[in-house]
Amino acid sequence: MPIQKVLIVDDSKTELLYLTEILQKNGYAVRAAENADEAFKRLAEEKPQLILMDVVMPGQNGFQLTRAINRTPEYADIPIIMCTSKSLETDRVWGMRQGAKDYITKPVDASELLAKIKALG
Repeated sequence: MPIQKVLIVDDSKTELLYLTEILQKNGYAVRAAENADEAFKRLAEEKPQLILMDVVMPGQNGFQLTRAINRTPEYADIPIIMCTSKSLETDRVWGMRQGAKDYITKPVDASELLAKIKALG
């Protein structure tokens, strides 16, 4: 089943708007969360088919949140794409080790992001 519902977790309102616009223009239903607590609240309200995860956030960072989601049985099947400004290879490897299915660096290229989402669907 192709991905239709996406949860974006990012503390940057600019980034949330940018990613939401890209996804909505391409037919995705989007919900947003600005931190780990909000993310778990959104997950409980409506389970998405994909999560776009920032890394650098106040409180729990994206690596920690990805690990927590993957360790929660009812959410472990949701693919996560890390979407971050952290561009070192060690960051990418660490993100994948936490359970991310893919990793994309900011500034996000819309066609690259859409291709990665399609590959997961």
